[in-house]
Amino acid sequence: MTPSPISLPPGMTVLERGWLSANNIVFAAASGDMEGSAVVDTGYVSHSAQTLALIDNALQGQPLARILNTHLHSDHCGGNAALQQTYPQVQTFIAPGEAEQVRNWNESALSYAPTGQECQRFAITGLLQPGSSVCLSGRDWQIHAAPGHDPHSVILFEPESRTLISADALWENGFGVVFPEIEGIAAFDEVAATLDVIEQLRPLTVVPGHGSVFTDVPSALAIARKRLAGFVQSPERHASYAAKVLLKYKLLEWQSISLQDLSHWTHATPYFSLLHQTYFGAQTLQQWLDSLIDGLIASKAAKLQHNAAGAAVLLNQ
Repeated sequence: MTPSPISLPPGMTVLERGWLSANNIVFAAASGDMEGSAVVDTGYVSHSAQTLALIDNALQGQPLARILNTHLHSDHCGGNAALQQTYPQVQTFIAPGEAEQVRNWNESALSYAPTGQECQRFAITGLLQPGSSVCLSGRDWQIHAAPGHDPHSVILFEPESRTLISADALWENGFGVVFPEIEGIAAFDEVAATLDVIEQLRPLTVVPGHGSVFTDVPSALAIARKRLAGFVQSPERHASYAAKVLLKYKLLEWQSISLQDLSHWTHATPYFSLLHQTYFGAQTLQQWLDSLIDGLIASKAAKLQHNAAGAAVLLNQ
């Protein structure tokens, strides 16, 4: 099957960011649009200055009126605080389920402490209720619940163009770590159900949370389901995948870190201890960390070198 050419609705701009910062989707205000411009997802906190510049350029002088977060992982809402400071009148809408945690700024419940990641405190205006819609660049986008990767995640679908903002529920080559599974909460069935919802929507174009916009949706769904089946059959594969993602993510943030400091961070990060105790207890935590580092180096996702003082340093690659 030949993929369709990429076509996005008028007023919609996709800022493809990478893996430390989720993609940002900017919507210019349409003529007569009373709700104004918007951005869906805002990247990681350490990229806030770049996020501000990219969004300002995409809006071409329009003030940012709304922030919409598909979910509250640090790479999707880390720019919220900086945008709220720059645009004091901006309204911020999140998926239901974590409003109280945001208002009380509970970093454990919001996953920032367990993952060892950062997010500056931000305020919220309202909720993106599944079953309702939101107007973006003059078009109504349906809001659908998309649990699995995150129990509170939503996806957005525009039925006229059949464009889907899939967040981390579907990438071109898989989907995001199923975080509830790290805590022992069964969520693989929710991933499968969300993939079914996406298939039923029959999108022509998908804007993922990470990676390029794509149109070969049947292939992406097939890859995701095959990956999911492997995780269901061998949950330790998912646990290993989750650990590598958490480790690589921090390496993207740090760019380089001594093995000693990395060991300290790992021992202080609750999700690492939980994954180790649940799945890899036959090894010490340090032995397991060493095997993860070896895996990153073997896959050329990282490299090891020694600094001037002779200390071993892991570098992002």
